[in-house]
Parts: sequence; C-alpha cells; structure tokens
Amino acid sequence: HVQLVESGGGSVQAGGSLRLSCAASGYDYTAISMAWFRQAPGQEREGVACLSSGGGIHYTDSVKGRFTVSYDPAQNTLYLDMSNLKPEDTAMYTCAANLRATSYFCLTPDYLSWGQGTQVTVS
Repeated sequence: HVQLVESGGGSVQAGGSLRLSCAASGYDYTAISMAWFRQAPGQEREGVACLSSGGGIHYTDSVKGRFTVSYDPAQNTLYLDMSNLKPEDTAMYTCAANLRATSYFCLTPDYLSWGQGTQVTVS
C-alpha cells in the first residue's frame, strides 16, 4: 500500500522559513521521481520542486534560490526547505511520487501517488 503523508505546514510571516516533510511508505522510492506541488485557491496546481529518477533536481523559477528539495532514503522522507517565504507562496503543498512513464519532466503533475497536502500560509 503506497502512502505519502505530509507535515510541517503552518503560518509564517514573510521572510520566514518552513520545512515540509513527506513520509513515504509502501514503495522503493530511491529509483523513482518525487515532487512537491502547490495549489492556491482559484489557481492551477503548480510544480514547485522535484527529484527525477535520473538524479536531476528541478525548481520552478519563482522558488529558485529560496527552496531546496531533498530525499533521505534512511527515513524514506522527502523534504522541502523553504526560506525567505513570500505571501505568494501561500498554498496547499502536496507531495507526489512515481511519475507516469508517459511523462518526461518531473514537474509535470502526472504522478501515480499523491499525499493529502499541508497548508502553508505566509502573511
């Protein structure tokens, strides 16, 4: 049973930092793509950061230099370290794992497994 459980969201003032965690179970996550997405009310889901199965790391332009994605295989946990947060970062953040074989870029929201999400609010 594949399961992704996010934690670490919350409310923070602009300029602050948060660390999101995505605990993974039920799969060998070391050889597949994993990613963080976000969705604000009234907006489309946006790929924020991803680790591709080939070892690449990608970020959407608006978070480059502020966010860092990483995976700890010992803990089976995907992380998103966010710093210098801005109000426009406010959204529901969701982790995803196992990009479909028909997709080639890990920021594409075409994953087989999704978590429930954790809210990040920046004021």
